[in-house]
Parts: sequence; C-alpha cells; structure tokens
Amino acid sequence: MDPAAFRRHGHALVEWIADYRARVETLPVLSQATPGEVRAALPARAPEHGEEFAAVMADVDRVLLPGLTHWQSPNFFAYFPANSSEPSILGELLSAGLGVQGMLWATSPACTELETLMLDWLVAMLDLPPAFLSTSAGGGVIQDTASSAVLCALIAARERATRGASNEQGLSAAGMPRLVAYASSQAHSSVEKAAKIAGLGRELCRAIAVDEHFALRPDALERQIETDCAAGLRPCFVAATLGTTSSNAMDPVAEIGRICQRHGLWLHVDAAMSGTAALCPEFRHWFAGLERADSYNFNPHKWMFTNFDCSCLWVRDRQSLISALTIVPEYLRNPATEAGAVWDYRDWQIPLGRRFRALKLWMVIRHFGVEGLRREVRRHVALAQQFAAWVRADSDFELAAPAPLNLVCFRHRAGDAFNQELLERLNRSGALYLTHTKLEGKHTLRMSIGQLQTEERHVAAAWSRIQAEARRG
Repeated sequence: MDPAAFRRHGHALVEWIADYRARVETLPVLSQATPGEVRAALPARAPEHGEEFAAVMADVDRVLLPGLTHWQSPNFFAYFPANSSEPSILGELLSAGLGVQGMLWATSPACTELETLMLDWLVAMLDLPPAFLSTSAGGGVIQDTASSAVLCALIAARERATRGASNEQGLSAAGMPRLVAYASSQAHSSVEKAAKIAGLGRELCRAIAVDEHFALRPDALERQIETDCAAGLRPCFVAATLGTTSSNAMDPVAEIGRICQRHGLWLHVDAAMSGTAALCPEFRHWFAGLERADSYNFNPHKWMFTNFDCSCLWVRDRQSLISALTIVPEYLRNPATEAGAVWDYRDWQIPLGRRFRALKLWMVIRHFGVEGLRREVRRHVALAQQFAAWVRADSDFELAAPAPLNLVCFRHRAGDAFNQELLERLNRSGALYLTHTKLEGKHTLRMSIGQLQTEERHVAAAWSRIQAEARRG
C-alpha cells in the first residue's frame, strides 16, 4: 500500500469509525450471532492474492459488525465501562503509525519519559500519596491490565519476603518458606491467578470473609494471618479492593494497611474501575489509607475514556519491583540505565516489548482537562444514584448492595429463576445489555453506568424496559 492509497483508505476508515460511533445507539447492544456464525461466513482459507481494501471493509459491515457486542453503545450497562473516546482513538492511531517499541529508554526516550510524566500527572489529579511520584523512591508504569499489575506486585512482594532468594532458588527449594497471600472473597479472580503463576498456589491464596456490605473484614484478615504464622507459613501479600467487580464494595484500606504494617506484608490496592472517581474531591474519602499501600492500580481504560489497554500501576519502592523482574542480557544493556540516569520500563513488567500507550492517555487528559473528566464522572455517578432511587421506590424490586458510585446491584423480589429469565429477556431484546452476579447466593442484576455517550434518557429507558419486562412475568 503506497502513501497515496494509505491516505485514501485511512480517510475512509476514519469516516467509517465516526459514522459507527454516531449510529452505535441504533444497533442491538448484545450481538445476536449464533455460535460459529461469523466463522462460517468467511472463507476457510487465506486468499492467495491480495484483496482490495474496499472488499475487506465490505466484510466488516457484512460479517463482523453483526457479530459484535457494542461496548460503546450508550445502552451498554454490563460488566464495567470499557470506554474509548475520539482523542484516545487518535492517540492509538498515532501510536500505531509511529510503530515505537518502547522496551528501553534508548529505543525511544519520548516513549518512556512521556509515560513517566503521565503517571506523575495522575498522582496529582487523583490526589495519590507523594511516595508514588517518580521524584520519590517510587513511581508508576502503564501495564496492559489490572491482572498484570497484581501479578507484578505479588512477585515483588514474594521477593521482598524471601529477600530475593525465590528468584535464585525457586519456591520449592529446601528451606524456602511457604508464602501466603490474602484477598477478600469478593476480590477479582486475577488475585488467585497471580498466586498460581507466582508459585504460591491456589490453596495459599486465602479468601477472607466480608461484612454485610461485601467489604473485607479486617478482624477476619488478622485472625487468618495469625493462624498461618502459627502454622509455620509466611504471610507476604494482601490485595485490597476499592470497587469490587460484583458489587463495587470498598475495602477499608486504612485498617487493612495498619494490619499489613504490623505484620510486614505488602499491601496492593486494586481500584481498576472505581479509581477514576478519585478525580473528584467529594469521592476521595473512599480512597483513605492509600498512604499505607505498597502498590496501587487503576484502569483509565475502564472509566476514564481511554481505550483498552491502559492500566496504571504505582509502587512505593520501585527498586522492589525492578529487582524482582529485571534480567539484563548483553544485548539489552543500556549505559544510561546502569548509570541511574533513566528507567527501562521493561524491568517493570512481565513482557519485554512495550507499546506507546502513554500517547492516548496524554491526548485524553489534554482534550478533556481535569475538570472535563470530573464532569463526566459526576454525571455518571448522578445517573447511577437516580437509578438506585428508582429501584428503591419500586416495591417489586430491591437493592442488593450499597451503590457508592456508578454500579447498582438490584433484583426483583420474585426470586432467582425470575431474575435470570428477566435478564435473558432484556438482553435478547437488543435494547440494552446487563450482566449479573450472585450476592449472598442470590441472582443479582448489575447496572453499570459509565459510557461516554450514556445520558439520562438512556438510563430512564432502560429502567422502563426493566419494569415492563418484569410486569410481563
């Protein structure tokens, strides 16, 4: 494809994306495709000769679009927000066009230094502890997801607990202590997966009981730590959550942090979706206690209008993370890094290679400004609180959990089978998309509000549809 053709097709593609975003509200939110339908509509073998770009785009419209669930629809209320915005899309396009490989500072200094600056900007924007600034002993890095962030944090905690011996000898070596990690029973599955990958095993990733609001109970955590110590195990890591996936529960980080300090444990705080709320001073009380955290993560790709993937991880002591993950073969040696003048972000993550993710984050922040981002967050929280008020006012429905921010968990009083059938009918309609969880063993519907294009009329229409379907029985 020569420059002229690239320019022509590029313009056409941007037009297609703009048109798609303008009309996404009219499309069925949940894909109506049946299993195997998309694959069957495409050739079984690759073409021997190149095809025209127009033919490819025709198949996008004919085959792929009907097979998509439209996460950018204003009627998407499932899982969590997975936002993109026009400035973020343009940042991603620029990143792809530049084709930068940012594994070392030397491979593109601007890639590393813009990322460091963006993470420092966010410390101020979110009012995070100064210990997370790059000018301190800590610093931040963009990971792909919160799952990678918790894995990196756990590996750093493992190495700190064994003073680096597990890196050299392996956890199965004679005399190596059996390490234990802790998280609430409501924590994301990535904590358990990280424990498996890091060599602790599922049985040594303790699920701690929660209170009536589904938040981790500090007394239960401390008892389990003491029990494990008495059994000759070595506790090393606690994952607290600010905004659990099921119900948006807020773990009491300050109390958990005091326990971790008493016992010398690494405290990781995961605020994957809800962390965006800290842009607004009135929501920052939920984040009290972060000054005790060793690491902290939130995902701009969820509720801060930055398309996937972009997950921000900060550590209080960057050397703990770097020493746990760095390996320096001769072909990756960088004199500036060895002299301490720069960072190589490859030492802050599992993979070697890195995309220029900071570009899209930079473009989003500059486009919206801090006040523009706050305005959208406040709008989404207000819409969720309005929806919760509607649920409370309807005698047929009940709230299943507190709704501190933008997620509302609710259910019909008719029971599990009714709620399951109600959810399936709503999603089959194509008019909206909700997902479910189980709270206290009961089938519960989740209303997640955070899409950039969602307005009050969409939430009101969703509630009217929910009520109408429920009345149908």
